[in-house]
Amino acid sequence: MLPKHGQVAIDLATTHQPDLILMDIQMPVINGLEAMRQIRRLPGLGEVPMIALTALAMTGDRDRCLDAGANDYLTKPVKLKQLASSIQQLLSKAV
Repeated sequence: MLPKHGQVAIDLATTHQPDLILMDIQMPVINGLEAMRQIRRLPGLGEVPMIALTALAMTGDRDRCLDAGANDYLTKPVKLKQLASSIQQLLSKAV
């Protein structure tokens, strides 16, 4: 399921206990940065790997995403091999 805004992402993470989260940064209501911060504070979700995705890559965005709790940062359009590699690396570390 693709959340329409950050609160939906937070709610889904809470109810579904994901193995990995792909977080869009540009979302209404609660943006992806704040959603990642909130998810990191939730019991049982602090260590879930998160990949931040953004189409509006600006100077400093990578650092802001990592500071908010992302384990990796990818810009759109995402290359499938790059995404698959990032997912594989993060999930192998989580085991």
